[in-house]
Amino acid sequence: MTITESRSLEQRKRDVLARLERETDIWVASADADGLPCLVALWFAWDGESVWLSTRITNPTGRNLRDGGRTRLAFGDTQDVVLIDGKVRTYGGTDVPAAAIELFHGKTGWDPREDSASYSFFQVRPHTVQALNGVHEMHGRHVMEDGVWVV
Repeated sequence: MTITESRSLEQRKRDVLARLERETDIWVASADADGLPCLVALWFAWDGESVWLSTRITNPTGRNLRDGGRTRLAFGDTQDVVLIDGKVRTYGGTDVPAAAIELFHGKTGWDPREDSASYSFFQVRPHTVQALNGVHEMHGRHVMEDGVWVV
């Protein structure tokens, strides 16, 4: 989506929420204790308040999310940028809320717990959300700050 005039904050929020419902994959950035970055694309589900991810707790992303407790998420299109900074809560396969499993399975068609016990779920509560489509939208790009929608 290429936009030549700036969207209102309300429209940017609507566009972010639509992508959270529509998209299947999201980029997940994390870092280990030494600052070594890791970037992977994962399937996700949005419950209206949090992004739910699943990956093995034994891989770098799983360890980083668990140990660091925060992440940056992004959608793949550099011409329609959405960046979500959030706090992470880790759930083992037996501890994750049933509603989150149902939502994740309903969107992706996959229940990670059926593949391996090493899969964990990660709840990302957005703290900051930025949305911009080109340099002309740099001003007003924050649609969420301190966990509260600006609009």
